[in-house]
Amino acid sequence: MAQQPPRNRQELYDRIRETSKEEVIFEEMVRLGFWPARSGVPGDPADELHRKADLRAQLRALTTEQSRLGNLERLKKELRKKRLAESRRKQQETKERRERERVARAEAWKARKAKELLFLGRGVSGGLSHRTPDVAKLERQGLPKLETPEVLAQALGMTVGQLRGLCFARTVSTRTNYVRFALRKKTGGLRIISAPLPRLKAAQHWVLENLLEKLPMHEAAHGFRPGRSIVTNALPHVGAAAVVNLDLKDFFPTVVYPRVKGFFVKLGYSEATATALALLCTEPDLEEVELDGQRYYVAQGGRRLPQGAPTSPALTNLLCQRLDRRLKGVGRKLGFTYTRYADDLTFSLPPGGPGDVGKLLRLVRFVIQKEGFVPHPEKTRVLRRGRQQEVTGIVVNDKPGVDRETLRRFRALLHQLEKSGPEGRTWNGSTDVIASAVGFANYVMMVDPTKGRVFLEQARALEKKYGRKAVVPPRRKAAPPAQAGTAAAPPSGARLGEEPKSGEPASPGAPAKKKWWKLF
Repeated sequence: MAQQPPRNRQELYDRIRETSKEEVIFEEMVRLGFWPARSGVPGDPADELHRKADLRAQLRALTTEQSRLGNLERLKKELRKKRLAESRRKQQETKERRERERVARAEAWKARKAKELLFLGRGVSGGLSHRTPDVAKLERQGLPKLETPEVLAQALGMTVGQLRGLCFARTVSTRTNYVRFALRKKTGGLRIISAPLPRLKAAQHWVLENLLEKLPMHEAAHGFRPGRSIVTNALPHVGAAAVVNLDLKDFFPTVVYPRVKGFFVKLGYSEATATALALLCTEPDLEEVELDGQRYYVAQGGRRLPQGAPTSPALTNLLCQRLDRRLKGVGRKLGFTYTRYADDLTFSLPPGGPGDVGKLLRLVRFVIQKEGFVPHPEKTRVLRRGRQQEVTGIVVNDKPGVDRETLRRFRALLHQLEKSGPEGRTWNGSTDVIASAVGFANYVMMVDPTKGRVFLEQARALEKKYGRKAVVPPRRKAAPPAQAGTAAAPPSGARLGEEPKSGEPASPGAPAKKKWWKLF
């Protein structure tokens, strides 16, 4: 296409600046027809002009590039700017990708948490990935298989999240699954009771009925067993030449979480299921603190069997089977009869038996310590034939009975109640004297039916005449909590750290409050 003529002088100057004066003249001569565009003749000036134009263009490009490369600082800045822009672009892409992956992982984890128990706290979650039970062993014992914790949750009638809430081992928490209070011991001091809240208590009852009660216990164990009582525990020792009583110190708290978990694993359950079962049945000692108006429960040490959980007595009976076998063997070897009621160990020597009490005590203490328990240093008694012999509170000199002094005081109480009524009277610290009298009469009836029948008739007649007293215990001043098995501050009916509610009447005008034992 022919070059258009310049429309003004500025366009002419621009064309000359872009090419050269000779090219512009040549193009105008070609346009006006004075010279052919390509003549084909060797040495044609057009070819030379075109070649010069190409060379000048290359020279300008080289000059421009040389100028650009010559300025190193500007080049560095351009490269740095380019790299920075590329880096920011990649960072943004990486950030968006990681956010997408994080959201995807969170959703996947949330979905898994709703279906599986993946973490139950530090120090107890290591075996949750081991989910293979010994099915044959469980079937031989007639136990439910419970292959995984999720199957356990289904058997308990709860969701996986609810089971996680009951099992989770927290160091610090704003809530607790137990209500702690203290009961006064007959021998002095306070006994800390940890009563599980309803949902946990229901789960523990399920474990008790469907697992623990299906397992055989040693014949020497009489505590917390159907058909057994303090009476059956005392009967083998009636008429003995000597009765030796020992006590295990901190019986339930001595049984710690690893031992309970190992017991369930030994039954045949997978480590994951055994972990959940052991966490359901154990709880650490807690200290209640308040910070910025918020109440916190801080774990003190490891988990152990709580005194008050339905599963604790059966678990101790099952875990003490080897202890019972060894102690029974020691007793048989030395000529003694052995029984155990919870933490009370009793050995008796038949009349004329050759038993060595000193040797028995040495061997028994050795076995107790080897089995992971601690003999109470202040509760070992050797009762010879010449004095009153007691086994778990029952006199066993000639036949099972209640000690004479207690019966004498009880007769006096019944006489006073018949004569002047229950006003201002107590029995064993209870102000509901009629209910206490009926209860004690039933106890005597269980131990000695002949004497107990007379007492029970009298107590029932008094109950019919006066009725039972409705006691509304007052709320007392709060006090610091104490550890289980030690002298503690007075307990609370509902919260850790308060005193127990006594049988004293409430102050006038105070609203009626639910009795503490009805909370559980």
